[in-house]
Amino acid sequence: MVEKPLKSRPRLFLIDGYALIYRSFFAMIARPLTTSRGENTSAAWGMTQFLRKIWSEHDPDYLAVVMDAGTSDREKLYPAYKATRTKMPEELRLGLPRIAELFEAFRVPVIRLENHEADDVIGALALRAVEQGLEAVIVSGDKDFYQMIRPHISLLNPGRGGANAIEEEWVDGRNAAERLGVPPHHVVDYLALIGDSSDNIPGARGIGPKTAIQLIETYGGVEQILAAADSIPGKRARESLIAGKDDVLMSKNLVTIRTDLPVELNLPDLVVREFDRERVREVLLSLEFNTLAREYAEPASASKEWKASYSVVEDVAQLRDLVARARIARRVAISVQPSVQQAMRAEPVGIAIALEAGEAFYLPLGHRQGMPLELSDLSATAPRNLPSLKDPAMQPIIDMLQDENIKKIGHDLKRDLIVLRRVGINLKGIAFDTMVASYVIDPGKRDHSLAALTLENFDYKLATIEDLCGKGKVFVPYAEVDLKACAQYAAQTADVPLRLEERFREELERAHLMPLFDDVEIPLISVLAEMEYAGIRIDPLFFGTFSQRLARDLQLIQEEIFKLAGGEFNIGSTPQLREILFDKLQLPVVKRTKTGASTDVNVLEELAAQGHELPRLIIEYRQLEKLRGTYIDALPQLINPGTKRIHTTFNQTVAATGRLSSNDPNLQNIPIRTETGAEIRKGFVPADGFVFLAVDYSQIELRILAHMSGDPSFMSAFKSGEDIHKQTAALIFELDIKDVTPQMRAAAKTINFATIYGIGPFALAQKLGTSVAEAKQFISAYFERFPGVRQYLDTQIVKARELGYVETLAGRRRYIPEVRSNNFNMRQFGERAATNAPVQGSAADIIKIAMINIQRELWASSSRVRMLLQVHDELVLEVPREEIDAARALVRAKMVGAFSLEVPLDVSGGVGDNWFECK
Repeated sequence: MVEKPLKSRPRLFLIDGYALIYRSFFAMIARPLTTSRGENTSAAWGMTQFLRKIWSEHDPDYLAVVMDAGTSDREKLYPAYKATRTKMPEELRLGLPRIAELFEAFRVPVIRLENHEADDVIGALALRAVEQGLEAVIVSGDKDFYQMIRPHISLLNPGRGGANAIEEEWVDGRNAAERLGVPPHHVVDYLALIGDSSDNIPGARGIGPKTAIQLIETYGGVEQILAAADSIPGKRARESLIAGKDDVLMSKNLVTIRTDLPVELNLPDLVVREFDRERVREVLLSLEFNTLAREYAEPASASKEWKASYSVVEDVAQLRDLVARARIARRVAISVQPSVQQAMRAEPVGIAIALEAGEAFYLPLGHRQGMPLELSDLSATAPRNLPSLKDPAMQPIIDMLQDENIKKIGHDLKRDLIVLRRVGINLKGIAFDTMVASYVIDPGKRDHSLAALTLENFDYKLATIEDLCGKGKVFVPYAEVDLKACAQYAAQTADVPLRLEERFREELERAHLMPLFDDVEIPLISVLAEMEYAGIRIDPLFFGTFSQRLARDLQLIQEEIFKLAGGEFNIGSTPQLREILFDKLQLPVVKRTKTGASTDVNVLEELAAQGHELPRLIIEYRQLEKLRGTYIDALPQLINPGTKRIHTTFNQTVAATGRLSSNDPNLQNIPIRTETGAEIRKGFVPADGFVFLAVDYSQIELRILAHMSGDPSFMSAFKSGEDIHKQTAALIFELDIKDVTPQMRAAAKTINFATIYGIGPFALAQKLGTSVAEAKQFISAYFERFPGVRQYLDTQIVKARELGYVETLAGRRRYIPEVRSNNFNMRQFGERAATNAPVQGSAADIIKIAMINIQRELWASSSRVRMLLQVHDELVLEVPREEIDAARALVRAKMVGAFSLEVPLDVSGGVGDNWFECK
């Protein structure tokens, strides 16, 4: 690979704008980058990273982005020019204004010349740059630009990511002939002969790259080749050139870059300038590139406006004074610094306390001298810590933390609560969590981290734990980082929430969200912490045996797959599977991707439904392999050595609907619909002397829909106490309920839930196994019987368009800007979200309220019953055997009474010696 030459003249970089924008967009087409609002930001992300790389690695003196402006005279010469190009994707078109905002913020000049293509403008500007004593660097992957390479004009091919990634390449006279096989002055001849399918340039029919190179080497340019056409030995090439002479000459005209344009090179306008940092930050934040945005904000410590006084508490006397002030204030912000980021394995290394904005104190508890990089630093002494939290001298701070009358403010207080609980401190008085507040204000926001909120609200770059401790090979445990650096970092993590609290409280009050925040989300913090702390027990022996059994099953399925495929191959390799299915076995191609025929699960299911055995086995193999890797082999590795249980983390600020999620491990996605998946639950077992009690809401979302729609027939179906799906089937099929068949009930159940999730006729037809026409009839009949439901759904869409959001029964908002989108698919998504979010979000609110009420009762009675898991509409509790009747009655009462609806809430559940037996 040719290295970039040393700079001999000032360099002007001319960027082929649309080429780079397209490349950025399609590099991420398989997994596009989108904002929480559904805006596709792939192209904006790619262009931002590309510009940053140009500045950091190439240090240009002058720079411009050149864009097409209208159509050139090539269309007049050849009307079919570029006629085969596909229309710009709508998501990309909608993203172009964003890229324009980026160019403006980064102060990147954009050059357009009306009715001229960017290629010609770039070529003309490159020649003018050389005339003015500069080097011109054309930034593009377009092969047409190879004709421009000459002394002081180079080409920078920016490369691309993705499956077919190529590295950035510098091209000049040293390697210009490598890609096409001809020198720059013959590039137009080469392209004229072979044509260009992307621009619909005909060339000479039947002449490919190899023949074109041979002809150029033998005869020279196109004119010389055509003059000698009669004597060319190859019959195919000879006849093609004779018959297609006019096409070849026209093609050369089309591919030749016009450099005689009326465009001026105004160098002062193209000087690389310092960009508008504040504007860059604003644009990046609006695109939700929060990590990037942090790089364009001033560090808080460097800002004159960020007035702060942070200090280390060095002795018990200072600590007593601090606690006394806290008791007078009756309101403090705290931030616990753990030894590791996993709360259930952490010890508190330090605690930061902020009393007023800009005033914070750091209590060092577990700092230690890190190992010197060189042993010469033997004089270093260990940092001075306060006494252990077990020391009686530390009781004042413990009492303050446990005092419910002193209100606590913080960010992610659930983690702090758990870390303190592990050393015997019960944090009480939780009043305001800025992470939770940010989520309640805008649940669709992708990043609720303290660094992101500080940047967004104060324009300050707050240090992160990675900034402090590093990561990977340079990671240093927090306890071994310099104490002064830790104190500065920790004090800010207490100070910033104190500053944010007033601002967020005003936003919550303005949006009427304080009841939801104070009565649901804040109490839930302690409930979730209690559940995480409790953990859940699993049986390692069961999982070990299960894994061995699955290994045998997978081996048998693999052997059958290889037998049907006619040989061994890598089942996990898409290209190899594609070759087996579509080339070797000649199965029909159902769907194509950019890289070839798709082998995704939908394709395999369709092929299996057509009676093909191999796709069915592939699906089965993938499912079992995923179960083994994700759960069966993974879960035993997550057993906490101290508690002998696994401790998931419940995420309160992730799902835009208000639902909880869990991770490390994710216990909410354990499969239940397949027999093997459901069997995993047999490995979850209660403590000795206990049983599991699992209780879930019955059809809660349908009940909420009946309540919110007010449809008399729908509400009557629930109030009667009969099976709702049989009732629905009776209405749809106009039958007496006793005549409803199991097949009719199943169809009605599918239609009921399809209504909530906005499933259209095509998707419903697939689920029911019927025609699209029949699915349309079912939907039509459904809304004829329940017109109030149709009216409610339509009203929600109108409300979303007018207000920009919809609300749950508890007042939780879901912002849905997509419903106003010009993009059909995005708008359809927005309409589905507008109808579904109030129902699904209300279900989430109701089960949260039930959890809070159950846990309060358990605390009040000092019960040994422990709530362990929340999985969608289900709660799992660990109950002493002798208390099962009382626990069942308590849980049922609190779940049924969590919220008052026009139709009754109902629950069902069971008891078992493992989770599986509870159903």
